[in-house]
Amino acid sequence: MRSALTALALLAALPATGQSPFPVDIGGPYELVDQFGAVRTQADPDGKYQLVFFGYANCLNICSAAMPLMAQVVDELARDGIAVTPVMITVAPDQDQVDTMGAPLAEIHPDFIGLTGEQDALQAAYDAFKVEVEPLFMDPEYGWIYSHGSFVHLLDGEGDLLTLLPPVLDVTQVANIARGYIPEPS
Repeated sequence: MRSALTALALLAALPATGQSPFPVDIGGPYELVDQFGAVRTQADPDGKYQLVFFGYANCLNICSAAMPLMAQVVDELARDGIAVTPVMITVAPDQDQVDTMGAPLAEIHPDFIGLTGEQDALQAAYDAFKVEVEPLFMDPEYGWIYSHGSFVHLLDGEGDLLTLLPPVLDVTQVANIARGYIPEPS
C-alpha cells in the first residue's frame, strides 16, 4: 500500500504538460446544489482553482484528515496570492443536505463549499470522477458510515482535472504540488 501511495504522490508531482498523465479519463460535468441552495457545476463561478473531495461533513475517518488538509492548503496558497476553493461533494446525501452541511464545513474553512443533490445527479459526479460509494454500516450516533474515494482532486477554474492529491501528504507537499499546476499570479 505504501509503495502505491508513493507512486501516486510521484505521479501527482509531475509538472503540468497540458495532457493528463493519468491512464484513465477522470473528471467531467456535474450539476449539484451547494449549502446555500445555489446550483453549481464543475466550473468554479469565479474561475478559481478547486480542491475537490468526495466525502461527507460528519465523517470521522478519511474526511476528518482530507478536508482540514484542504483548508490548510487553501490558506497556504492564499499567502502566495493563489485563490483556491475547497469543495466537498457528498457521498451521504441523506446526511449532507442544503440546510445541514454548511455549519460543519464552515468550521473547517469559511470558504468550504458543500455540494449535494438528487441521487442521479450525484451519481453523474461519482461516475465522472471514478468514485465508488458504498454504505458500510449504520453508526447509532452518526448515521451511515460510507466507503468512498479518498483522493483530493485539483481542478482548474473550468473544472478540468489537473492532478490527484493523496491526503496522506502534508500541507507543504500538497501546496507545492498544486503550485506546479497553477501559474503564478500576475
